[in-house]
Amino acid sequence: MGADGRDPRTTLIAAFEGWNDACQSATNVVRHLVARYESREVRHIRCDGYYDYQVARPMMCHVTGRARIIWPQTTFYEIDLGGAGRVFAQIAPEPNYRWIEYCRQSLRIAEELDVDRIVTLGSMFADCPHTRPLPLDVSDSHCTCDMDREYNGPVGIPTVLDDMAHEEGLDTTTMWVSVPKYLGSDECPQGTLQMLDGLSCVLGADLDQGDLASRAEEWRAQASVLTRCNDELAEYVGRLETDYDRASHARHVASPGTVQAEQLVRETEDYLRQVGRKDDGKGDTRPGDCGCD
Repeated sequence: MGADGRDPRTTLIAAFEGWNDACQSATNVVRHLVARYESREVRHIRCDGYYDYQVARPMMCHVTGRARIIWPQTTFYEIDLGGAGRVFAQIAPEPNYRWIEYCRQSLRIAEELDVDRIVTLGSMFADCPHTRPLPLDVSDSHCTCDMDREYNGPVGIPTVLDDMAHEEGLDTTTMWVSVPKYLGSDECPQGTLQMLDGLSCVLGADLDQGDLASRAEEWRAQASVLTRCNDELAEYVGRLETDYDRASHARHVASPGTVQAEQLVRETEDYLRQVGRKDDGKGDTRPGDCGCD
């Protein structure tokens, strides 16, 4: 940290449209930062060889009365967050081909920009209720979250980029938010808001939320209306709420410093001391010796 408490490192935030971006919650973090802060495009990766145009189709766009075809590409922005170190952002559709070469090219650009930390963002559909804070998993190259330790299965480009960056000696952080799968694929401002809050902690900066809080409140209200209109869905959400609350309570009980955890530690220590006193009365017991005459 610098003398003012800010993080002096140069950070690249990366988010990709598609499979890793449920409800656009991850890429909307980058779009939000670009819209709220002074930003400029500094690098691009052309689409050639990376995309299947039947999947990531080019778009027709009319600018100043003239039609243009916009091809999928990767854009790197420099974002002025006002003293939170140098921050760049990478946003793109997830490539269809040549992932390793794509990540190598991304890391070459990161090196040109003197980046020493990469933060990859992702969002996924999950069984979680809209009435509770959405699960946010954050892990870095020094600490792995439970999701990373337990997950086995397919991965997307954020995971590949994170792994290759770590192999090249960069500090890496991954951040994933879960969004309710029962609400479909519309945007989820609650997910974007929670990722932005998590990013504030990673960067050591208070990031401007803009209208995300009010949009998230509206999103929750609309989801509640949908739930009330469908008895089966309401029952399902009720089960999710029960599971969520039980898991939260279990984490609280197990966390260091809680009364329950401290009591459990004391009871365990008392039990071990009692066992030790009994063993002292029996004499020395060695492997292969049951302690009997």
